[in-house]
Amino acid sequence: MADTTLGTADHPLRVAIIGSGPSGFYAADHLLSRDGVNVQVDMFDRLPTPFGLVRGGVAPDHQKIKSVTRVYDKIAAHPEFRFFGNVELGRDLSRDDLLAYHHAVIYAVGAKSDRRMGIPGEHLPGSHSATDFVGWYNAHPDFRSLSFDLSGSTAVVVGNGNVAMDVARILASTPEELARTDIADHALEALRHSSITRIILLGRRGPAQAAFTPKELRELGELGAAQVIADPDAVALDALSEEWVINTPDRNRDSNLEVMNAYAAADDEGAAKQVELRFLASPTELRGDGRVQSMTVVHNELQPASDGQLRPRATDRHEEIPVDIVFRAIGYQGTPIHGLPFDDWGGVIPNDDGRIVDPAADNAVVRGEFVVGWIKRGPTGIIGTNKPDAHQTVDRLFEDLDAGLLNTPQTPDRTVFERVVAERQVDAVSYEDWKTIDRLEVERGAAHGGRPRRKFSRVEEMIAVLQDTETGGSSSS
Repeated sequence: MADTTLGTADHPLRVAIIGSGPSGFYAADHLLSRDGVNVQVDMFDRLPTPFGLVRGGVAPDHQKIKSVTRVYDKIAAHPEFRFFGNVELGRDLSRDDLLAYHHAVIYAVGAKSDRRMGIPGEHLPGSHSATDFVGWYNAHPDFRSLSFDLSGSTAVVVGNGNVAMDVARILASTPEELARTDIADHALEALRHSSITRIILLGRRGPAQAAFTPKELRELGELGAAQVIADPDAVALDALSEEWVINTPDRNRDSNLEVMNAYAAADDEGAAKQVELRFLASPTELRGDGRVQSMTVVHNELQPASDGQLRPRATDRHEEIPVDIVFRAIGYQGTPIHGLPFDDWGGVIPNDDGRIVDPAADNAVVRGEFVVGWIKRGPTGIIGTNKPDAHQTVDRLFEDLDAGLLNTPQTPDRTVFERVVAERQVDAVSYEDWKTIDRLEVERGAAHGGRPRRKFSRVEEMIAVLQDTETGGSSSS
């Protein structure tokens, strides 16, 4: 029988959310907005800073996209919301700890790993994941110590999504353009001395199947010292693509094709940097003596698939491209959480509308545990996609509340868990602490040419400025 007192003021529903990206915040909002149910939310992030890929993945020149964090600030202001930053699942707290103090746990951990190309030579120095590069230029602490040799002239970005576009745009931007953003100081300095003048965007499918958005494509053509180059034959559609375009309306795709054809028709301006759009080509090998020096690609042709899409098929035509640095931007994938089932092929935690299920037990529901975001559905969609996704999961959680199918924690006292966290991680960061970090970063940016912010890129640095602020010092320089 369901506990009819759970969710009341005397017996609030306690939910832990692991991860503080968009999906986690949208889940928190839907939980806290439920009429007639008293809910307490504890959100955890292994970094002192919230917002996930909004902070660590969105390109530094896309400040308007980052403004969504104002919505998350309002959610965090709810009196029943608590944030525990710099607290990591598996390091400071275990899954059993969470279940001992919460009726439900929602995993909003995203997809932090990247997909590999699986080709010979991929391990060579000069071959990188876009994940590493994006984290590095966004001041993510995990990637702060990385370095990228930008002394060569040619970079190849493998992929045709928005992440690939971001990487290409950052490489093609001038130091002056980058200095107006919140790019990491160490990345700004390295890119200031970059010798990259040719950036090739390589897609395995055709121009009609490109996954980037028209906005991202247009932005490449708006850079001050770069020109987008597209061979007219490269952006011309084959017969199958022409038929597919006619039969499957898609405004974004059609806009992409218009922009690409405009690039192909433009005269060569002799720009300092060139971004070249190439399609129907897949890397098969990276070669070099001690580091990447060339890439072998196979030319593809499109063929119909059973799902109605057009898929690339390798031909017998190959080409070798001289290259100095390679970035693969072919997708993210999730990583397992200890004690939970995991789909290695899909890179997600198996679930039914957000309820975690165990395939090894005939897809039995794992009581009281849920997923949202990329770890639920895979790395698809934009920031806003996470809102209905999170609502779906939380609705299933409330259904389980009504049916008495949530977890039964060991203690009802919320303050007990707060003490447990403090004992495990003395440098846990509250949301108020984060707002201090936020304020200091903005002040640092304003003091250096009116930049949006200058990010702290080390966890130790963030903790130190918090301690310095508490003792009355100044750390805004």
